[in-house]
Amino acid sequence: MRRALAAVALLLAGTAQADSSLPASPLAYTQLPDPAQEAQAKALMETLRCLVCQGQSIADSDADMAGEMRALVRQRVAAGERPAQVRKWLMDRYGDYVTYDPPLSWVTAPLWIAPLLLLGIGLFLARRLFRRRTA
Repeated sequence: MRRALAAVALLLAGTAQADSSLPASPLAYTQLPDPAQEAQAKALMETLRCLVCQGQSIADSDADMAGEMRALVRQRVAAGERPAQVRKWLMDRYGDYVTYDPPLSWVTAPLWIAPLLLLGIGLFLARRLFRRRTA
């Protein structure tokens, strides 16, 4: 019982520490001076998942981690990197989970194949059901 309570306390403490008391990065809430670069950065931020919130993009999240990631994206885009390079760098650093569109690999293959497999099974079952009714 004590171990279970300790585990719950650790889980709750982890979520409480998700935000820090440090000031936000300058580019977390400030747009880039170049509108074209800001548009590129904003489009990229919409496709990246907040690692703390897990249900929001870094563009929509108010978590400190999302602010840091927005600042990183803006810094790299302002330095002249293409959004694809920034995306790859973030995926190398945080893993494939950071993107809403994970690349096809052996790890993510079930995510890509399962919907097709379920659709095929559904079509097969529907076909058999309709054949029985017409026969």
